[in-house]
Amino acid sequence: MPAKPLAEQPVPPDRPSRAEAEAAVRTLLRWAGDDPHREGLLDTPKRVVKAYEEFFAGYGIDPVAVLERTFAETEGYDEIVLLKDIRLESYCEHHMVPIIGVAHVAYLPAQRVVGISKLARVVHAYAKRLQIQEKLTAQIANTIEAVLQPRGVAVVIESEHQCMTTRGVHQHGASMVTSRMLGVFRDDANTRRELMALIGKG
Repeated sequence: MPAKPLAEQPVPPDRPSRAEAEAAVRTLLRWAGDDPHREGLLDTPKRVVKAYEEFFAGYGIDPVAVLERTFAETEGYDEIVLLKDIRLESYCEHHMVPIIGVAHVAYLPAQRVVGISKLARVVHAYAKRLQIQEKLTAQIANTIEAVLQPRGVAVVIESEHQCMTTRGVHQHGASMVTSRMLGVFRDDANTRRELMALIGKG
């Protein structure tokens, strides 16, 4: 069953049709200086619109619903749960170009745990939207905290922004790191150090 849209991200009532979206791509092609009617570009508008459905699929995923199925049979496990190196593909909301990197997501369970694939799906749900990295980091951590109510949540994202590497200052190889530490990861320096060592940053 398809995921329901987030309440705070309803489909706009005036959302353009597919035909209107394809026409907009043709307008951009003309603005760039090319001819959208030449052979190589004839199907480009359809391809771009189809690609946008994939790029921005996160608007149709409810991250809360992703995390709602949890498991209580943990034999008392109460140490760090960490999923490292989650491939992250997002899109800069200022220039609509890719943000490529990895996310590390950790939590300290209170009573229940969630399937690890769900952590990756939450990252995907928020990443596949127009974003800034700071907001993306906070959204992932805040949602995990609100739904799972663990003793702590930590999210660290490392990424390269194409808006900085392919335009503007053209700084290739520069990466941006953001983190959000909640609960014991914020309050307990030893727990935070243990996490960073597990990630490979300690």
